[in-house]
Amino acid sequence: MKVLIIPDSFKGSLKATEVALEMEKAVSEVFPNALSTLMPFSDGGEGALTVLENHADGKIINCTTTDSLKRNLIAPFFLFENSKSAWIELSQTAGLVQLNPEERNPLKTSTWGTGVMIRRAMDLGCKTIFLGIGGSATHDLGTGIISALGGKFYDVNNTSLEPNGAQLKEIDRIDLSGLDSRVKEIKWVIACDVKNSLTGPYGAANTYAKQKGATPEVILALEKGSKQFAKVIKEQFDKNILDIPGGGAAGGVSAGLFGVFDATLQNGFELLSQQTKITEQIKEMDLVLTGEGHFDEQSTYGKLALQVAKLTKQYKIKTLVFAGKTSLSSLPKLPHLEIHQTTPPSMSLEKAMKNAAQNLRSKLLETLNTYKKQIH
Repeated sequence: MKVLIIPDSFKGSLKATEVALEMEKAVSEVFPNALSTLMPFSDGGEGALTVLENHADGKIINCTTTDSLKRNLIAPFFLFENSKSAWIELSQTAGLVQLNPEERNPLKTSTWGTGVMIRRAMDLGCKTIFLGIGGSATHDLGTGIISALGGKFYDVNNTSLEPNGAQLKEIDRIDLSGLDSRVKEIKWVIACDVKNSLTGPYGAANTYAKQKGATPEVILALEKGSKQFAKVIKEQFDKNILDIPGGGAAGGVSAGLFGVFDATLQNGFELLSQQTKITEQIKEMDLVLTGEGHFDEQSTYGKLALQVAKLTKQYKIKTLVFAGKTSLSSLPKLPHLEIHQTTPPSMSLEKAMKNAAQNLRSKLLETLNTYKKQIH
């Protein structure tokens, strides 16, 4: 039996690689003769660099840049073998992972360091920038990136503004006269795994800002700032960034770069699967195991587990999804698909996070043993 193990991370508790190793151990225990292929994966956000390093042609480049509070750091990006394109993971520079909980504040954080990394990729001759945008600590609509590439922002009094969440509501004019001339030659592709629009009850501020340290008052300020920035984009570039599906991802980076640089938004998993030729792997398999930390409404918008299930459906391959928690009102009904929650119903979130590996292992063994009885 051939088994493909292709999980995402269980955020906050297990890396994708750790999940994959637990899955491999369980498969070996229940099916000693099985041949397992491990592909710890990503939906285009955090973890994409590891996927590319292991399964695509190219190399990791380390870049001197800054985090979301403009503190110096060295962070990696992936340069494809032809040196004409790069995959840049926003979370490496503007991620929550670099901040302590008390440092989180989307009014102050910026994507400026991501822009510095993009400059480095352009220095190496890149003409296509793939930008993975999961795990951000920011809500600046990409103004930090635009600023690092030479763009400037001004208020009604022609005063220069800092590119961060606090200043969005003051922006009256975007000046691209000093923009790096190479930017016009760049093809911008944003790996986006959600459908949230920029504003509204399911927009960037209301959906994601709380985890970035925003209070209810800050969320209101960010919402106001997003609307103001969208107004300026409409006036200057004649583009409506309010209603783009996915425009609310990563603090509106996708909406901002669509408006200013004409970036395209594509499903992150699909982009990575093209680069790693995953379909060729899947069609050879008898069983596929995947999973993520929380299988919720966002999972149906294009996150990893269901993207894998769509591919396996074509070949009628049994697919088992394992999630720390499942909170969908109705689970997808596909004959080849099973979704299993690994956390016991009575266990607290804190305990579940600490015992994530043990809970996963228990559920894996239970489910695989049941599957073994079904096929014999």
